[in-house]
Parts: sequence; structure tokens; C-alpha cells
Amino acid sequence: MNSFATLTPGNLSEVNKTCRFDEEFKYILLPVSYGLVFVLGLALNSLALWMFVAKMRPWTASTVYMFHLALSDTLYVLSLPTLIYYYANRSHWPFGVALCKMVRFLFYANLYSSILFLTCISVHRYLGICHPIRSLTMIKPRHAHLVCLSVWAAVTLCLVPKLIFVTTTARDNDTLCHDTTRPEDFDYYVTYSSVVMVLLFAIPFLVIMVCYFLMARTLCRPRKGLSSNQQGNSSRTKSIKLIVVVLVVFAVCFVPFHITRTLYYVYRFLDADCAFLNVVNFAYKITRPLASVNSCLDPILYFLAGDLYRSRLLRAFTRQITNSRSAAYQQSPSNNNKKDIALVYTNTEAKESPKAER
Repeated sequence: MNSFATLTPGNLSEVNKTCRFDEEFKYILLPVSYGLVFVLGLALNSLALWMFVAKMRPWTASTVYMFHLALSDTLYVLSLPTLIYYYANRSHWPFGVALCKMVRFLFYANLYSSILFLTCISVHRYLGICHPIRSLTMIKPRHAHLVCLSVWAAVTLCLVPKLIFVTTTARDNDTLCHDTTRPEDFDYYVTYSSVVMVLLFAIPFLVIMVCYFLMARTLCRPRKGLSSNQQGNSSRTKSIKLIVVVLVVFAVCFVPFHITRTLYYVYRFLDADCAFLNVVNFAYKITRPLASVNSCLDPILYFLAGDLYRSRLLRAFTRQITNSRSAAYQQSPSNNNKKDIALVYTNTEAKESPKAER
């Protein structure tokens, strides 16, 4: 079990100096959950990247945002085997400080880039629904590429201190790869983490909620002079699917993680009772794999809210199945026997025909 690290040495209660977290559950929960996320996330996002690159050109602005979201998810799931080994090995990190920093960085880079790319997709759909004429000139693929580069730059800039804070320490015969930082730097880390959470989670989430409120108001308002069949049912359905999927991703992955992490940091800072700290730590550790599940949920967004992605994907699989069946039919023994019988029958007819006798 991990010993509870104090925040400011020399100024803490005796309770917290000896408090130890009961974390036996995480040695089963985290390897299993990360293993499932790795398998599903790698398969679904590899398929999505292949679709975007090979089947969906030229790209629209929406496709650009989805491609970068899939790229972020893929980079993250590729880092999971090291964490699976780490927790299965009962929190012993044999891979060195540099890889520890990189793995922890990729988790938060995926977390916040996913939030920002989902924000971009939501704003893009909001402009298309609420300002359709203006969006024709404002939303271009080249603009989307610039926005995505800005997202990557902003996330990297905000997370550079993370590379400085994260480190490894020795405990007993093990080497720990801290998700936060050294105990003596924890108070500074809490301040930094709070600022990043406001900039990269709270503000984008507020933007998404405002966009969805305005979209819902527009979608529920009937257009004058148009019949019910002319109200843009396809666009309306696609927008509703987008709203539902994004809200599910936030409700399952992002909101619980940020709430429990905030409580964990605050109660560590306030030196709460050891039993209560164990409860908060348990809740926080459970929501960590939930935050990783967004890598598996994002491809559902591409399928449900992206008509072009769904149609191209179904077409590609239908063609593949058709080709496979055709090849199997051509190579089947029964079919070859039929061909041989037909050939023999044809040759026999040729020999017995009057022309053949002449």
C-alpha cells in the first residue's frame, strides 16, 4: 500500500504522517480496465484513422476535427501497456524517469485535447445549425487545420510543467511513477493543476453547454413557411446524436474524474482524517480508468454523428464481405467440380456435333 505523502513538511498532523492508503483494489482494477481500453481503443481508433486517411478524402472541417481526435486517442492507448505492467507489478516502475514523464503526459494530453476537439466539433455544428449562411464562409478545412494546430500547441504549452513535476521515487524495494509529483512539491502542483483544469476543462465545458442550449432552441423552433418534411430532419437528427454522445462522454469520462480528483487534492491539502482520505482516494482511483474510456467512446461519435463516416465505413465493409464471398465461391471445391463437369460436357458436345465430324 502507498504511504500517504504530506504536503508541507513539519506542519502536519500525526494522523496524516502515518496514514496509509488501502489500494489493493487498484492492482486488479487498473490492469484489467486499461487492458480493455487498450484492445478496444486501438482497434476502433486504428479503424477510424484508416477510414479518415484512405476513404474520406477530400476532408471537410468536421472530418479534420475527428481525425485529430482519433490521433490523440491512438497516441494515448499506445502508452497503456506500460501502465498495465506497472499496476500488475504492484506499482513498480522499471522503465526509467523519462518514460514515466511521457506516459503521464500522454494521459493528460489526451484528456484535454479530447475535450478541446469535442468543443471544436460542437462549435462547428452550432455554427452550421444556428448560423448556416455565415458558416459557409467561416468554416473551411484549412481553418479547421489551423484550429487543430492551435489546440495541440495550447495543450502542450499548458502541460509542459507536468513534465517537470512528474518523477519517480523509491519506496521500499519498488520505484514509484508518480501521477502528481514529489510530496514536497505537492502544494505547488495542486495550484498548477487547478489552473489547467479551469482553462482546459471548465471553460470548454461551459462553451459546449452554451452551444448545445442554443442549438436545442434552434432545433425546437419550427421554420416559418416550411412543412414538417422540409425542416431538415437529417441535420436535426445528426445534431441530436452529436449532443447525446458528447454529453455521455463528459458525464461518464470527464466530469466524474475532475470532481473526484479535485476532492482528493483538496482533502490532502486540508489534512483530512485518514479514514476519509481513503474513501476519497478510492473514488478518485475508480474514475481514472473512466477518463480513459473516452478513447473507446469517441469512435461512436464518428459513426453516429458523422453521416459520411458511417456510409463510407458500411460501404467498405460491404465491399470487403462481397469480395471475400466471391473469392470463396471461386475457390470452393464444389464450384471447381461444377466448372470441370461443364468443361467435359462442352468438349463432349463439340466432339459429337456434325461440325466436329466433318
